[in-house]
Amino acid sequence: MEPAEYAEYDAVGLRALIVAGEVSVAEVESAARRALESVNPDLNALTLPPFEPALTADPDGPLAGVPTVVKDSGPMARGVPFTLGSRALRGAVAGVDHELTARFRAPGLVTLGQSTAPEFGLNFATESRRYGPTRNPWDLRRGVGGSSGGRPRWSRPGRCRSRTRTTRAARSGCRRRAAGWSA
Repeated sequence: MEPAEYAEYDAVGLRALIVAGEVSVAEVESAARRALESVNPDLNALTLPPFEPALTADPDGPLAGVPTVVKDSGPMARGVPFTLGSRALRGAVAGVDHELTARFRAPGLVTLGQSTAPEFGLNFATESRRYGPTRNPWDLRRGVGGSSGGRPRWSRPGRCRSRTRTTRAARSGCRRRAAGWSA
């Protein structure tokens, strides 16, 4: 699978291809990794190089093999360093999975990396001093906003195909879309 073909599918579509035997989990992961690596120099949306190997997940789950990323402001993943986008946090490593990370692993989502976030989630733009600005894939002169600034950048055009909203508003059922949310 090539990154351009991968970009045509959402999480459900990728899983359907895997189940049908049209592509393997390894092929989907490889395409996602190549997509991430090809655009990150321009977008600056990953805090670390892609995880090697990917974080473990349930291989028999309903979304087994579908790539995703976790954001630096949560959900944290056991054993993965995190900074909350801040230069003040050095050497912090998650001792346990955040509840949402556990929920990603249960259906089999393959976590390939960690995306940028505003410092402590306190800014409306993903432009932390630690990592610098995360860029909009449609216009690199522009930044992205919202607490998940780096994460939605992978949803379009053609990056990791699953995403979630973890803002307080989203957890309470609010229909507001985060500023960095991409369609």
